[in-house]
Amino acid sequence: MPTIDEQIAQSLRESQANGELQSAKSWGKPLDLNDGYAQTPEELRMAFKALKDAGFVPPEVELMKQAAALRECINAAPDAPEAEAMRRRASELQQHIALRLEKLRTSGSL
Repeated sequence: MPTIDEQIAQSLRESQANGELQSAKSWGKPLDLNDGYAQTPEELRMAFKALKDAGFVPPEVELMKQAAALRECINAAPDAPEAEAMRRRASELQQHIALRLEKLRTSGSL
């Protein structure tokens, strides 16, 4: 029985032979090594990579996007009547993100 490495190598050879690899959107392009992979805990990397490739992101990333959008709104109109409420919400989001990431880092799960 072939090892998992041998099965993967065979699958890659077959994909290359039938042109499947060349049709990938990243074919022939340099790897993006600044995508957070190295910063992700090792035991979560494969799962997060599969989710990313499928077009899904972890909830923490969505929260980070929300916080960034709030900061952009605040920066665009710092004196707007709702700016203070947005600042509080952005602060709450940052705290929530930090707590989730710390729990994830220390326990390996949420």
